[in-house]
Amino acid sequence: MKIALITDQHFGSRNDSGVMYEYYDKFYSNVFFPYLEKKNIDTVIDLGDTFDRRKFVNFKTLSESKGMWFDKLREKNIKLHSIAGNHTTYYKNTNKINTMDLLFREYKNIHVYEGPQTVEFDDCKILLLPWICADNFEESMTTIEDTDATVCFGHLEIQGFAMYRNAIACYDGTEPSLFDKFELVCSGHFHHRSKKGNIQYLGSPYEMTWSDYNDPRGFHIFDSSTKELTFVQNPYKLFHKIIYNDSIDSREKILKRDFSSYANTYVKVVVSNKSKPSLFDQMLDKLYSFNPQSISITDDHHNVYEQSEEDILEETQDTMTIVHNYIEAEDFDDDFKKQVARKMEEFYHKAQEYTAVE
Repeated sequence: MKIALITDQHFGSRNDSGVMYEYYDKFYSNVFFPYLEKKNIDTVIDLGDTFDRRKFVNFKTLSESKGMWFDKLREKNIKLHSIAGNHTTYYKNTNKINTMDLLFREYKNIHVYEGPQTVEFDDCKILLLPWICADNFEESMTTIEDTDATVCFGHLEIQGFAMYRNAIACYDGTEPSLFDKFELVCSGHFHHRSKKGNIQYLGSPYEMTWSDYNDPRGFHIFDSSTKELTFVQNPYKLFHKIIYNDSIDSREKILKRDFSSYANTYVKVVVSNKSKPSLFDQMLDKLYSFNPQSISITDDHHNVYEQSEEDILEETQDTMTIVHNYIEAEDFDDDFKKQVARKMEEFYHKAQEYTAVE
């Protein structure tokens, strides 16, 4: 049996941005559902954080998410098994009031799990493990110990894994050894796709912040017979970087660059050499004609002739990478650096939740 795994959809992210609605819809309409139809897959497991906010749901976001996701699942007779994540539970100490259970009871194809439960799919027993909190901690620990499932799908915070590609790895979460009994553990919560031993963080299906730039996103297919995962990459990008160097690139190359995929996206132009201002303006005019959501220009790069384009783009760092590098350079002990870095990550991503981008 083939099962589609998706996690951290965060409907309503970036302050319920309309740009995000369009971006989500391209992925679901052109990638996710066509793939399931082609492979005759009728079961999806959502590993948590379906919505972005714990406390409320914007009505526009609810309408859009129903149209592009929940209604389509029902229309196509696809069963959805959804576990509670930390972003979809109202309280921090219990999962009993959660977005999925409250809003989608009329969908008979949706099964919501607020507590740990072993479920069988074609003779493959899988432990579904929602966000572990004070209210379900003992039940979760007992279930992990007692279950005869060989696979665990959860929304977990495990030590040694990072939320984003350049972020500090989690150091105060659950010990990985707790899951040694399982052949395979798949988790949501951290948005960066990564793997260590038997534990695989699936990553979010699409980019949502600059921290996600150039970090592959998508969903996975789980084979219940072989217990193998297949990654299906999302080809759509929300964030782009362009390097401008008119001492190397010809006028024709600069002006013939295809910007059609940059509509309603966020673009960072890195200027390494601008000896022909009028050519630069023409390039910007062409870029603007495709209606990006935002364009920012960086022109402080050095030593461009000694580096490749890939290296230059990599050095135009996102905010959190700059913060982490600054903290790392300070003369503090490692534990204190980790604590400061984690707090700064929390502040940064909390600020993004309340910052309009339209």
